[in-house]
Amino acid sequence: MVDALGVAVVGFGWMGRVHTQAYARVRHHYPQLPLRPELVTVAEEVPGRAEEAAAQFGFASTTRDWREVAADPRVRAVSITAPNFLHREIGVAMAEAGKHIWIEKPVGLTAEDARAVADAVAKAGVRSAVGFNYRNAPAVEKARDLIASGGIGTVTHARVRLFSDYAAHPEGALTWRYERERGGSGVLGDLASHGVDLALYLLGDITSLTADTAVFVPERARPTGATAGHSRASGGELGPVENEDYVSCLLRFASGARGVLEACRVSVGEQNNYGFEVHGTKGAVLWDFRRMNELGVSRGTAYQEQPVSTVYVGPGDGEFGAFQPGAANAMGYDDLKVVEAYRFLRSIAEDKAYGATLTDAVRSAATLDAMARSAETGTWVDLP
Repeated sequence: MVDALGVAVVGFGWMGRVHTQAYARVRHHYPQLPLRPELVTVAEEVPGRAEEAAAQFGFASTTRDWREVAADPRVRAVSITAPNFLHREIGVAMAEAGKHIWIEKPVGLTAEDARAVADAVAKAGVRSAVGFNYRNAPAVEKARDLIASGGIGTVTHARVRLFSDYAAHPEGALTWRYERERGGSGVLGDLASHGVDLALYLLGDITSLTADTAVFVPERARPTGATAGHSRASGGELGPVENEDYVSCLLRFASGARGVLEACRVSVGEQNNYGFEVHGTKGAVLWDFRRMNELGVSRGTAYQEQPVSTVYVGPGDGEFGAFQPGAANAMGYDDLKVVEAYRFLRSIAEDKAYGATLTDAVRSAATLDAMARSAETGTWVDLP
């Protein structure tokens, strides 16, 4: 018997839409899932936006006050896709109200914020999921298995990159993303949080790091109205960009491996250039999000001039079989969020963690805090 699960979405920008679409599709791909998500309510403070969401996706009700969601007995699970500065308050309140939460990274502005939400979830005994979607790519899961099995030997070094041009235009509006109080640590929380999660997921604990950051677009125009995504503004009052456009970081792993993580939101000519290269004593594995369903794999005994082969993931890899029947049929970004929704709902149904949780968010946030401290002090910082 399939149990109906009342869900709500708090914050209906682009990511709120992605979560909603994932709920709508999840049982198409996972018909065995014993929960059927029902769209109960959407909360969004921008006038008219919640009503538009309800009309398009079929939410039963709307509100401009997320506190009404916490008090709504129809709601058993909540997607929190509001801006970063609201994550802690909303996340803690929803957990205390007994709601399971699927929350977007970075979960607040600091590791302290992420821990507060994690503690509330643990105390309430509810389940959590965090939006580290790139780890859900079947090729990334295949890479992790290859590394763990010793398929490329002992890992020696790795590079994780996240380059984007979403903030490269000088007329990009000065939204909350660029303010320290509301956006937190800039590209660290936005892109580098994904990079840290990938590094931890693939290679294990980070023991120490040193980082450098920079702001390359120091001023932007304040928007005159509501914004969504990465809006432009011109002619308005200029204000300072308070957080980082760029970060580079050297990493030391508990395994003895070394790493480089680099992220930038103002990289002209780069559109979602996200990926990693992991090198070992017997080979290497490479992944590029723009070719999400492929892996570059080098294995053998040649050591020198050893070729790299392109491997296409297929139904035996990760969750690929829930979407496509054979290798080289492409999955896309939104599919990764459907995987995330499935693992969140499965964790509720079975009362067992699946996928990224708030424990992973705390680990990532602690690493980001260490990067910020290192950039400020110019020193290596140890992680527990």
